[in-house]
Amino acid sequence: MITKNSTIGFVGTGVMGKSMAANLQKAGYSLAIYTRTKEKAQGLLDNGAQWKSSIAELAEASQVIITMVGYPNDVEEIYFGESGILEHAKSGTYVIDMTTSKPSLAEEIYKQAATKDIIALDAPVSGGDIGAKNGTLAIMVGGDEAAFKAVFPILEIMGGQIILQGDAGAGQHTKLCNQITIASNMIGVSEAIVYAKKAGLDPISVLESITTGAAGSWSLSNLAPRMINEDYAPGFFVKHFIKDMTIALESAQELGLSTPGLSLSLNLYKELAEKGENDSGTQALIKLFQ
Repeated sequence: MITKNSTIGFVGTGVMGKSMAANLQKAGYSLAIYTRTKEKAQGLLDNGAQWKSSIAELAEASQVIITMVGYPNDVEEIYFGESGILEHAKSGTYVIDMTTSKPSLAEEIYKQAATKDIIALDAPVSGGDIGAKNGTLAIMVGGDEAAFKAVFPILEIMGGQIILQGDAGAGQHTKLCNQITIASNMIGVSEAIVYAKKAGLDPISVLESITTGAAGSWSLSNLAPRMINEDYAPGFFVKHFIKDMTIALESAQELGLSTPGLSLSLNLYKELAEKGENDSGTQALIKLFQ
């Protein structure tokens, strides 16, 4: 049973992970932290989180383990093998992978975890750095309903819209739907801002009109102002969006689907990355249109 006395192990304190972990800390949970770069977790450690020097050490000390890392290969590395989470977590531990990753990998983690009486959920998120800071992330969950209910109070600290979408892997499939939607939308947002400027309009004033109408979207409301202000700091890295779109395209092809909007967006973001924008925020796409 999860209580406020339970220790939550958190792996990955990047742009989003550090805010998600901080919200759990503010809610009164004890945190154990492991991340490749200890300095990224310093704020959490200063506020009382315990530093663990390895995944194994963290797994052994935690009743709930949340992972928020970069790529599917990172997920594989921290969950599997002799030094992985599944080898060292105790029976009854809940593991929640919040990385955007492959649905098939989420299913494999679930299966292997079950053989060790470890309860696994895939729970990728959307909402960027703002949603992470404000605790309003959309959290898309795959796994068993009983496990979902058990960890819901923890997820509720980090998110606003939290929905169990189905069995293991369903959370990842839902997140890919999210990324497919954003992919084409980011092209439209970029083109609209450039069009407004070329037409001699005040782009801020244009946003005031169109964000409240049928064109409204999270990207238009939150990323278009950054584009206008030439603020390309990452709320979500270009390189990670490329990773997500690549996974989405591969999954779509496995399902026999044609996704031309996704394909176009992926090609544009790859071009952007080749121009040195890998570590910029996704709003840097507008640079290709200016």
